[in-house]
Amino acid sequence: MPANLTPEYKQAEQAYRLARQPREQLECLKEMLRVIPKHKGTERLQADIKSRIRELTLESAGHGKAAHRGPSHAVHPEGAAQLCLIGPPGAGKSSLHAQLTGSRSEVGPYPHPTQLPIPAMLPFEDIAFQLVDLPPVSVEFMQPGLTDLLRVTDGVLLVVDLSAPDCTEQLVLILQRLAEARIILSERWPGQASSPGASEEPAPADPFSVQLPTLLLANKTDLASPEDAAVLEDLLGVRFPALATSATRGRGLAAIGPFLFSALGVVRVYTKAPGKPVDQNRPFTMRRGDTVLDVALRVHPDLARTFKFARIWGSGKFSGQQVGADHPVADADVVELHA
Repeated sequence: MPANLTPEYKQAEQAYRLARQPREQLECLKEMLRVIPKHKGTERLQADIKSRIRELTLESAGHGKAAHRGPSHAVHPEGAAQLCLIGPPGAGKSSLHAQLTGSRSEVGPYPHPTQLPIPAMLPFEDIAFQLVDLPPVSVEFMQPGLTDLLRVTDGVLLVVDLSAPDCTEQLVLILQRLAEARIILSERWPGQASSPGASEEPAPADPFSVQLPTLLLANKTDLASPEDAAVLEDLLGVRFPALATSATRGRGLAAIGPFLFSALGVVRVYTKAPGKPVDQNRPFTMRRGDTVLDVALRVHPDLARTFKFARIWGSGKFSGQQVGADHPVADADVVELHA
């Protein structure tokens, strides 16, 4: 029987997908349950919503499954975006993390050296991306709570060891393990989806599944041929964007920052107060398609509420052009907000 979901429900579901904090998610779930059409075609979806409400309620109260996981895996997002490194044991994930960020991720020849998420910053020009080194995924074990962090991250760096004989099997295992937890690794990145000829990826039918844009890091190319990455993807039938890397030789590492900047559609906006110089030290990192009003919200909610107009240098028709709240911002724009 078709669900025939209403626009009110779809709006509440979209708000749930965008919510990052458990409290926000809980409120969205309650709204989804309130507005969902009550008939046989939505019974399973209603049950899923109620189950997720119970889970979040118990977690916020310190009970249920989350209470038995030990230390919290939550990592407060920082920088332009948060990306999680995931891969099998021995893929060189922690070595890459240490080289990219200068972190002290534990590196060793023994299995599972990384026990907890380790966040650190990857600098790129005048911004930075937060890279989180996650515990490895293996046949025997996947750290409880790991998927909770993945559900709220911006993307995944999937690290594989090209020189490992069981490289293909390891990658299949990771994809299967994550799919069982309703986490789907996707080849589509938000900054690339809007390119000419590209089509928007439809939202998954399951509101509790997450599609994460993924970059495949084909590591240890000093021990294997970089062309093996293409063979690996052909065998698996996936088409993730891929970079050939080597933590020991530094190969491919310089390309990661530029890729993330472009593929995520990051837009740097510099602000200035009327009559004051531009603050060039800390740009606001927005996304392609964001507007002047989105910038005002990031600066301060009160500024957005009392917004009158802005002047813009960069993407305007001329320097200092007066624009309204719905004017889209571009990378390196300077915005002067008036309220």
